[in-house]
Amino acid sequence: MTMAITPRAARNLRALSGGAAFAAALMLAGCATGPDRKPGDPLEPMNREIFKFNDAADKYVARPIAEGYVKVTPSPLRTAISNFFSNIGDIGNFANNLLQLRITDATEDLMRFAFNSTFGIGGLIDWATLAGLPKHNQDFGLTLGHYGVPSGPYLVLPLLGPSSVRDSTSWIAGYPLNPGTYLAAGPNAALFGVRFMSARADLLGATDILSQAALDKYAFVRDAYTQRRQYLLTGAANATLPDYGDESGATAVPPEGASATTAPAQPGAGGSSKSQGLPDYSDPAAK
Repeated sequence: MTMAITPRAARNLRALSGGAAFAAALMLAGCATGPDRKPGDPLEPMNREIFKFNDAADKYVARPIAEGYVKVTPSPLRTAISNFFSNIGDIGNFANNLLQLRITDATEDLMRFAFNSTFGIGGLIDWATLAGLPKHNQDFGLTLGHYGVPSGPYLVLPLLGPSSVRDSTSWIAGYPLNPGTYLAAGPNAALFGVRFMSARADLLGATDILSQAALDKYAFVRDAYTQRRQYLLTGAANATLPDYGDESGATAVPPEGASATTAPAQPGAGGSSKSQGLPDYSDPAAK
């Protein structure tokens, strides 16, 4: 699971949004700093305003759509749709592992894509995982980090969620790796709509936990995101997240890599399971 929701009104909009936010961060970095800013988050005032906008858009648009999708779509079909887009994601995983010279991981990613595309009806069935081929979650931000590029300030992208100056390049670099990029506008928009609903539906459980556990949702998401990215880059999680829990004793999110059902990835290898070093937030509608 990932904390960031990545709706794309189209792949073109996705790339433009990431590029615009990246440019804005560079322009505002000099004027949004100050002694009261948290280290690593000098853009906090701007980030919080964008976070509020994203949170409102999620509350009034994204979540209702996802809940409606869950109600009308049988669980096996939702799983198949999620598998389909996960299979497409292995193209980017392969490319970035290859750029990092992780030949074994890249080979497994390519085998996963070929296996699921051929025998899994275009990726609707994830036979590769059942066959023991691990999934290595990678993106261009992690590739840059692998070669020593610092993350830069924490950055909240409009509609796209938590990121950093370095990681925001993933939206642009991943553009040519998505097959939907090469479709006509109509099919591309339809593909986006289905992918958006599927991704948001998969995170309904995580949203409930976030609302219950965090007094400061912005700080909670920021710290969870930065720890997750460190885990994917190095395989090592920081100390447990700061306690933003409420006084009623709501259960906080466990630290990264603490899932009892998945083994942590090898250092620097990226996530090798769906958890990516985070707890498993299962689909509540599937229970």
